[in-house]
Amino acid sequence: MTAPDRRSFLGGTLAAGLASGLAVQTLGRHAAWAEAGRRPSRPGEAGYGALRRVASRNTGEELLALPAGFSYTVLGRTGTPMSDGVPTPIAHDGMAAFPGTRRHTVRLVRNHEVRTGPGSPVGRVHVPGSARYDELGVGGTTTLEVDPRSGEVVRHFVSLNGTIVNCAGGMMLHRRGWLTCEETTAGPARGWQRKHGYVFEVPLRGPEPGRPAASMPLTAMGRFSHEAVAVDPRTGYVYETEDDAGRPDGFYRFRPRDPLDLSAGGVLEMLKVRGVDGYDCREGQTTGARLPVEWVTIDDPDPDLEGGAPTCAQQGLAKGAAKFNRLEGCWYGDGGVFFNSTSGGDAKNGDAPGADGYLEGYGQVWRYVPGRRDGGTLVLVYESPGRKQLDSPDNLTFTPRGGIVLCEDDAGSADADPHPLAPGLVNVNRLIGLDPRRGEPFEFAVNIADDSEFAGACFSPDGATLFVNQLGSTAALDPPGRTYAIRGPWGRGPL
Repeated sequence: MTAPDRRSFLGGTLAAGLASGLAVQTLGRHAAWAEAGRRPSRPGEAGYGALRRVASRNTGEELLALPAGFSYTVLGRTGTPMSDGVPTPIAHDGMAAFPGTRRHTVRLVRNHEVRTGPGSPVGRVHVPGSARYDELGVGGTTTLEVDPRSGEVVRHFVSLNGTIVNCAGGMMLHRRGWLTCEETTAGPARGWQRKHGYVFEVPLRGPEPGRPAASMPLTAMGRFSHEAVAVDPRTGYVYETEDDAGRPDGFYRFRPRDPLDLSAGGVLEMLKVRGVDGYDCREGQTTGARLPVEWVTIDDPDPDLEGGAPTCAQQGLAKGAAKFNRLEGCWYGDGGVFFNSTSGGDAKNGDAPGADGYLEGYGQVWRYVPGRRDGGTLVLVYESPGRKQLDSPDNLTFTPRGGIVLCEDDAGSADADPHPLAPGLVNVNRLIGLDPRRGEPFEFAVNIADDSEFAGACFSPDGATLFVNQLGSTAALDPPGRTYAIRGPWGRGPL
């Protein structure tokens, strides 16, 4: 079946008679997002109220703007010597929080999206003599044991190295560790010793200062420009997002043979809208409508790209899989998987079109609900109407109280994005909250230090602390990457 007009399709087989009751049934307690952006709040209603510039509790620097009552400390700044003697690397990206090994502590596993050349010493993640996948790899992860109440870093160290461009990832099943993803398919042709574009495991227990985990690629999970993953705790299936800028991207599902041993292999699949070949999710969508889903198999999950083999996305699209644009953050919550399309949507940001002519939008938030007897359901829960509401959502996290935090990555070149709290900055990035009760986005934090993106937002196991990274530079020591621990009156609002 060839793809019909999307709006006609939604108006016919999928959205006939769509009313508020159906939206509630589709989205559960997040039904209000179906109306997001259509009924703005009165001043002071949304989120936690007005923001103001705030100095860090431990450094005194004004780096963030936050609502009244919230404070933060700075952890793990680029260049700070760690417990293993290695300077804290550059490019702080995806991250997750786990219970610490000591009372009141939290263990963070943090990605470093280092984009320097093969073997470059600038800000790299590197422990000499350790078990590394690629001896020239400059990326990886660090682990921090922190006390969020005092802001003390108890210890921190390299927990995986020998990889490159570690962008995002996700928690392993039963929170046994972190899955870190390479956002590239570079290989020997670009100077690296090994092929890249894989997912790697960072076990929670095992890595210690001076003894990072061995970096072994999980090739059955696909070789593509990975962004993030989320694991369904009921099935152990791993959902994966792809961010290959300028080309249509896929939303993937990995069905492992053994959910507790991803290295044992499994089946990689790509999402397809049931009965429609090549359905284009990037634009022309209806918020709140139900899209029935099926899955197509990726026959060659580890393609020989250097030899001209079709990419994972090309394989899926050839079987009628759905198209997305720049899929990034991915998190399991409320019985489904929420994920961002950074540049999806009908409101366009003015940047030059991609390779297939697609014009980038300001971003979409999707929810996939697994089916018990079928392929599941896909729902667009929010689409940004413009940069003021939401500009280029990247990482995201589902909060303990049922909201969502979106990390902006405004890399647009055509649409300047200044902010009154950050004078002198042209493209300002924010943390945006999505309120499931009111169905609208709101500003929660503004990066007033530089124009780098927010990344790695995650809550401590007790829900009292929001950890988030400021990326900094991916190829230089300045601006530095930082990790923030934000505390305050969460119960006063929707996060």
